[in-house]
Amino acid sequence: MCEFKIIKQNDGSQILEDIVVLNYTDNNELLFKDVLGMGESMESAMIMSVNTLNQKCEVLEHPLIKGFMNLLTKIKANELTNSDIEEFSDKLAKLKS
Repeated sequence: MCEFKIIKQNDGSQILEDIVVLNYTDNNELLFKDVLGMGESMESAMIMSVNTLNQKCEVLEHPLIKGFMNLLTKIKANELTNSDIEEFSDKLAKLKS
């Protein structure tokens, strides 16, 4: 069984180990579970790489990721509204300021 060390790409730190399950919740949070079934989550993060040879998974955390994941989920379900687009666009515009 592969048990992953989770590395936060933002700063290179190892944040978790012995992780066997990685998935997204219905709320688009990144969920990690270890061999005992104990879970941790990251509110706004995405998986950047998974390497089974060295048993490492790199994740990137950024406030925009969760909003982007929400947009993708709504696009897939054909539920995207103009309001959703405007809300995300406002978040992007704030980065320029």
